[in-house]
Amino acid sequence: MAEAKNLLNLSSRMMAVARALETQKPDGLFKDPLAAILAGDDLIAEITPKVQEYEDKGVPIFSVRTRFFDDFLISQIAQVRQVVVLGAGMDTRAFRLPWHPDTKIYELDQPEVIEYKESILKNRPSKCQRFSIGIDIRKNWSDLLIAKGYLVETSSIWILEGFIYYLSSTEVHTLLTTITQLSSPGSWLIADFIGSFFVNQKTEGLSKYWQYGCDEPEELFSTYNWEAFVVQAGDEQANYGRFTYKLPPRNVINAPHYFLVKAILKQ
Repeated sequence: MAEAKNLLNLSSRMMAVARALETQKPDGLFKDPLAAILAGDDLIAEITPKVQEYEDKGVPIFSVRTRFFDDFLISQIAQVRQVVVLGAGMDTRAFRLPWHPDTKIYELDQPEVIEYKESILKNRPSKCQRFSIGIDIRKNWSDLLIAKGYLVETSSIWILEGFIYYLSSTEVHTLLTTITQLSSPGSWLIADFIGSFFVNQKTEGLSKYWQYGCDEPEELFSTYNWEAFVVQAGDEQANYGRFTYKLPPRNVINAPHYFLVKAILKQ
């Protein structure tokens, strides 16, 4: 368990490496000026070859996912006033997106992840009202969120980026139940999912801890009264001229699929 926790904590900094490298590109898909200090020079040097390998294969997953989520969030900035980032890791959107100053962003992750992040960011000003909550999201975190000022009756956006596949099926359903109970109609949720193929093929590194694969996100979310809009990375809406590898069509079973999902809670 300790090994898994250490690896998962490391993964959040690995994502920061990918964002730091993207930021260095003159034509990068986004700019994240805090990513490099959150990642650390040693980890950047260690992980850069692996990130470049993904780039060379036409599968810059982390950069494309970040941009896809950024685009959606920016499109909602005029309407949204509260955002919840579950499994927040080294996410810096509170600092780099043009939020309305009244917007409240709640970042939840393991206490040690939050502690590390806050030790680096210290008192850097964000572009909104930012709240950090150190909690294992597999536990009961609803009361902590509400205590920080979250309003159940106000529409919100939930960000679930890069961690769903580490949960068990039971934990995923418990999480979606909780989110739905804390959401008012018109709230949005954005997330990424791997297909079951990847869970069955897991081999080494972080992938050996993958537990949950989902081949039909629309069905999953409809169970909780959310209407989901799903694309695969590499589709026209999610390649940005960079994700050139073609994943198999969705109707091909027992094949690699990776989904980016936007879902809205219906009335």
